[in-house]
Amino acid sequence: MKIGVLALHGAFIEHMKVLEGIGVEPVAIRLPQHLDGVAGLIVPGGESTTIRILSARWGLREPVMELARSGAPILGTCAGMIVLATEIAGGEEPVFPLLDVTVRRNAFGRQLDSFETDVAVPVLGDTPVHAIFIRAPIIERTGPDVEVLATLPDGRIVAVRQRNVVAVAFHPELAGEARIHRLMVTMAAEHAEPGEGAEAQGIEPWQLEETS
Repeated sequence: MKIGVLALHGAFIEHMKVLEGIGVEPVAIRLPQHLDGVAGLIVPGGESTTIRILSARWGLREPVMELARSGAPILGTCAGMIVLATEIAGGEEPVFPLLDVTVRRNAFGRQLDSFETDVAVPVLGDTPVHAIFIRAPIIERTGPDVEVLATLPDGRIVAVRQRNVVAVAFHPELAGEARIHRLMVTMAAEHAEPGEGAEAQGIEPWQLEETS
């Protein structure tokens, strides 16, 4: 199985290493033709404005939207959450408007306000996810079809899912946390053609508490 990682800006190399570690072939996505044959796409953290500009420059907007419309899973982390939102507080233009949420950039403050904490994500098991927040966004509004996967103790939403699109406000790839990637890979296997599902791919169900 091949999973694409948008390689325009940000921590795409770290995501590719996580995918390799769980036995999946990562593909760096810089041009539309690179999406051929991938079973899903990760939109990494970085600078959302840069991702917006480069996605438009290299003609990636519609091909990514078409991939999502096909049912292939899309995962956004940190800035990837901003890039996938239908509404960005402050009026910025959406990039890949796939998640019916309103997201606010840099909701926790500047780089110096970055922090790490453990976050309960019940769909991934009882063991909390170790989350690294770096100039992280926050979700201020969710649409009726959006499932909240995780919140901070104060109620702020930091992980959501809407059908085949998942987004988290933190960086699992920097924390040695592979369960979110396993979730995506299992979704991709379930979306694959008959005979290429999770069992055929040898992928454990994403509900299991896999930590590496």
